[in-house]
Amino acid sequence: MAEIDGQGRSIESPGASALARKRILRLFSDPAYVVRVARYALGLRTPLRTEDRRILEQVIFPYYANRDDMRTVLFVGCQWYTRHYEKTYFPRQTFWTIEHTHDARRYGASHHVVAPLESLAEFFPADMFDLILCNGVYGWGLDSRAQCESAFAQCRSRLRHGGHFVLGWNDTPELAPVPPERIASLGRFRRVEFPPLGTWRFATQTEQRHVFDFYCR
Repeated sequence: MAEIDGQGRSIESPGASALARKRILRLFSDPAYVVRVARYALGLRTPLRTEDRRILEQVIFPYYANRDDMRTVLFVGCQWYTRHYEKTYFPRQTFWTIEHTHDARRYGASHHVVAPLESLAEFFPADMFDLILCNGVYGWGLDSRAQCESAFAQCRSRLRHGGHFVLGWNDTPELAPVPPERIASLGRFRRVEFPPLGTWRFATQTEQRHVFDFYCR
């Protein structure tokens, strides 16, 4: 804690000053982090460079963005690395984002809703979307069977008939609240093969065993 002098001014202790210098040195010892911060400050793309994000951004996004029948899209979950998604990948679509934390609003699209996925029906009519992409939310916000049942049921009702639902999740016991096969509302979707990957379920070779499942209403 800082000391106070006789005039009410804060006196920084030598220990605090050394700690601040140490934190600054640690910050600038990671060039990738510095580059990312600088790009973000300049409004440039700041992607998360992992294999599962590569699959999402370079394989899944382009396939759907180039389909003429995918005109209205909902992306679930916003972080600093999703801020560029609307302009970079879906400039021709009506692109919505939804995230339950207020602070994440700055990472969302121009059309954004601050709410949990379980409240989707409060904001959108039935058959609203052609595509819903739910990545990194299952086990990170959707943490119980009840939440998952409600959220996926509302996703299905807000998709048009023939619309697609993509679920990205981590196939590890500590991160998956319940196996997807045991969620009744998810079972009401029809599994569909995703042509670029040749399967309805694609497991990435990542530490957290990230998986993409492809469904259709």
